[in-house]
Amino acid sequence: MSDDPLTDDAITSRFRVWQRVRGHRYSLDDVVVAWEAARARPTAQRVIDLGTGIGSVVIMLAHALPQAALAAVEAQEISLALLGRNLARNDLSERVRVHRGDLRDTTSYASLGTSFDLVTGTPPYFPKESCTLPPDSQRAHARVELRGGVEDYLRAASQLVADDGLVVVCSDAQRPDRVLAGAERAGLRPRTRRDVVPREGKKALVGVWTLDKHTAALERLPDLVARDASGARTAVQHELRAFFGLTIRDEAPSP
Repeated sequence: MSDDPLTDDAITSRFRVWQRVRGHRYSLDDVVVAWEAARARPTAQRVIDLGTGIGSVVIMLAHALPQAALAAVEAQEISLALLGRNLARNDLSERVRVHRGDLRDTTSYASLGTSFDLVTGTPPYFPKESCTLPPDSQRAHARVELRGGVEDYLRAASQLVADDGLVVVCSDAQRPDRVLAGAERAGLRPRTRRDVVPREGKKALVGVWTLDKHTAALERLPDLVARDASGARTAVQHELRAFFGLTIRDEAPSP
């Protein structure tokens, strides 16, 4: 990582993150997951982010949920190093408890507790057999299911979430069957689904799902279209940024 420069980017009006120029960078997926989670449970007191990477979602939630105590789980060394630096620079090291390890092994981070009001995750969604691994280790782990996919996140989340808590994750919008099957096996029930469309007229890129243990029926929310047909950011993408205190002059992550 020493030969890869970092960029210094605003992620909320109060917090900034360092990201590798040639590594994995936070994206619209992270913003929508944090946005949906914070709005779905604005009174959350205990929050955990699985596979947190450089900390983008957990830092956005620290901004949006100032009353919450937060935890994060991450296994990948490069991301973990940046996570630590990003928490320290934003004075969040004491507020966010970090466990280094595989999110699938929930017993290894039992000290973080259970019964979380809110569990979030932005899983990779390229199966190993379907693609060529990026040469960069950080990008490979963020994009490819080297440590499991959405089913594994849901299984872990089901063991961590409170009986009345919520789970918010994203997945491949073209494979909702994986979320539905994974949720059923984990004892979770899909509550809402919102697809994210990178540009008007294109296919949805990801689906963002909110799940709990009791909902009887899934509500399909309007698609979030990030850019119009000309490529300009839509009003809803500006709304997302404004939710975290950023103005239209602040650079948004690319869809």
